[in-house]
Amino acid sequence: MKLRLVLPLLLAPLLASLPSTAQTRPPLTGISHIAVYASDPAAASHFYVDIVGCQRGSDPENPAGARYYVNSTQFVEVLPLPANAGPDRLDHLAYKTANAAALRKYLAAKGVSVPATLEKGSDGSHWFSVKDPEGNTVEFVQPPAHPAPVNGANLAGHHIIHVGMLVRSRDKEDTFYKAILGFKPYWYGGMQPDKIDWVSQQTPESHDWLEYMLTSGPSGSGIPTQMSQRQLGVLNHLSIGVVNMQKTYDMLKAANRLAPPDAHTQIGKDGKWQLNVFDPDQTRLEYMEYSNVRPPCCSSFTSPNPTPAR
Repeated sequence: MKLRLVLPLLLAPLLASLPSTAQTRPPLTGISHIAVYASDPAAASHFYVDIVGCQRGSDPENPAGARYYVNSTQFVEVLPLPANAGPDRLDHLAYKTANAAALRKYLAAKGVSVPATLEKGSDGSHWFSVKDPEGNTVEFVQPPAHPAPVNGANLAGHHIIHVGMLVRSRDKEDTFYKAILGFKPYWYGGMQPDKIDWVSQQTPESHDWLEYMLTSGPSGSGIPTQMSQRQLGVLNHLSIGVVNMQKTYDMLKAANRLAPPDAHTQIGKDGKWQLNVFDPDQTRLEYMEYSNVRPPCCSSFTSPNPTPAR
């Protein structure tokens, strides 16, 4: 009887020291970047540096590309347009993680096809890419331990608060972003009260979000054949947070930094002020206030708003 009582006490420290067979997801700490194609790299550079105000840098992932930094760990990656490219200008969306190696193992344990090894950049970053259920490329980046400071003095905002992409099936994509990665609901809405066009879900350990730009069409998957480059650029987009939209608009207008020049502010269905500009290949950059100024339609916010980068 004494042995039966003592044995569990002796085994407990040993069992506690053994590695767990269950994989734990490492933190996903926000948006890293959006990667887009440019038919004219010089025109893209003018837009992201002179119009948006980003700091240009070399691309540790692709020497043929360039990075346009919004802050030290968030940027737009601009890549040369591939030969025979169609209207789509989105290459991939990317999210930050605290441990890329552990996240790769976690996704493999969940049945996601992952590369055999991590990539490593000259800046000390690590990353890998997978495909989501609709075939979109999703990249996970572990930023360098000591990222170089960014001096984007002309930026209207210093935080990419969300990215958006064309999505055909909300339920299908949820099996990856919600069930496996742990993205959490934030808001959903539509142009009409009885239809959902946009679904926003925040990354697990931040308030940055991914926006499903829900699209239907006769083909049932992929990009609808009738969709134009401009329409795709509206769907596949990024958003930079600003504190005061009126001050942002006035600054950009006075410096001739609106593209197109007649761009105007508006309040979206989520109750937030926004301002849309477009790069030379029609990818949309949406300036957006961090907080809503009136109640949103369709649903309420179920998680806190993002906050300005410090």
